[in-house]
Amino acid sequence: MTAAGLADEGLTRRLKALACTAPLHDLDARKAKLDWADATIYQMAEIALHTIDQVTIAMDFDTGAGHDEVIDRLLPFIAVQAPSRMPDEHVRVAKWVLDNLINVGTTDRGFRRVYGSLGPGGYQRRQFDFKLLVELAAPDGEVYLRATDEAINVLVGALDTDVESAQIAAEVKLENLINRGRLADAKLAAEQARYRTVQYGETLRAKLDATRRDVRAVDWEDEVPELIESALGHIESRFRAENAILKNITTARDESEDADHKRRAAELVDIVADCIRRHTRLQSRLADAGAVFRAEQDRQQFSGPPQRATLDLFGQLLMPTLDLALADAVAPAEHFFHAVAGIAPPVVPSLSSLVSLLLRPAPERDQLIGEIPEPELVPAEVSDRFGDDVWRLADELLDLPEVPRRLSGLLADARRSGQPGLPSLVALRALYAYSPEVGAARRQGERQVLLAVDDGTLLDDPDFGGADLLLYTAQVERADDETEEVA
Repeated sequence: MTAAGLADEGLTRRLKALACTAPLHDLDARKAKLDWADATIYQMAEIALHTIDQVTIAMDFDTGAGHDEVIDRLLPFIAVQAPSRMPDEHVRVAKWVLDNLINVGTTDRGFRRVYGSLGPGGYQRRQFDFKLLVELAAPDGEVYLRATDEAINVLVGALDTDVESAQIAAEVKLENLINRGRLADAKLAAEQARYRTVQYGETLRAKLDATRRDVRAVDWEDEVPELIESALGHIESRFRAENAILKNITTARDESEDADHKRRAAELVDIVADCIRRHTRLQSRLADAGAVFRAEQDRQQFSGPPQRATLDLFGQLLMPTLDLALADAVAPAEHFFHAVAGIAPPVVPSLSSLVSLLLRPAPERDQLIGEIPEPELVPAEVSDRFGDDVWRLADELLDLPEVPRRLSGLLADARRSGQPGLPSLVALRALYAYSPEVGAARRQGERQVLLAVDDGTLLDDPDFGGADLLLYTAQVERADDETEEVA
């Protein structure tokens, strides 16, 4: 990898680390908008870090921290920031911070940040999805909290760090600080070592949970056996190092005459003892990991597809319901239709949005639309090809109430009149008369209609061709039964 690639990878890791801290900074940015308290006195990012810290410490291999337990641990820390405020407000602040770290109100309860990376294609924008605290259900039905890897990395100031390497480095740093007597710095290193211990257990727990869902999703041939072997070797070496560290701290605590030194040493004893306890529990889980895999393999391989009894809607639901009285049949019918109809979205999504919509002032339409320009009317163009005189002459020629006439004779008379366009109008009206609309003439109140009949004679004319039609004017009469007759 080139130096540019290494630099880009380091930049990406730092950008992701900043993204993980963005929800914490967002709390301080939004605290002034809270309408139930003047929350500017609270340092919300510090409370959020303390919340993640308490959840991480309370996490066990199989369970996590309860909501009420975390809130109780947060109250003293919040009360120190605002001692003049009421305890009810402290509880509300703790719940608000906890809900925002869980990201309550979103679909997947996750955070998303956009960052850039340099690659062969140049600068590209990517999305980083992460969670800080997640809610899981215990076997007894209780909901508990667990901190994700991203949340633990926020506490220790790194991201995507190799767990084993980070744990060893933390233990070496802790031992070095204790030997040098820097117990204040040693406490921070010990806390970071404990966070890495929790994260190491989370890695194994995630593998086992995935195995319980589907053994094929986890590589039990190479990846997991190597993980278990390296973890057992890691725990063995950590046991020796942590017991030696614990012995040195205990000696420093007992021999020191400084009260502050004794207090810090006692705190280190508790933290390192907690690390030893977690390693002991992790070791037992590692020893049982192989048995979990074999049991899940047998269960998933030989259990077969789930067997569920099918429901005969006609025989088991419809017919028995029809035999019931109306009052007794309502309940099973409602249960059935509620189940098959699915979830219906509410008409009003939320009360707050409805109130805001109702209280919104009506827009001033004059300002939105502006002045309406006065249109300039242009006289319509005359589209009639034939004038009134031409239509009058055509009506006179085609008025044939007694004797039918040929189209050829009518065209000759039209040409002799010397009126331009008259032969064309006579030919068009004769063509239209070949299939007249008698019903339309009746509705329009006309008393006669022009009829054209083709007797097979060809038209002999210099301008027009086709049949030499026989034209006749027929009277339209209304009969007693409201039918039309053509006389």
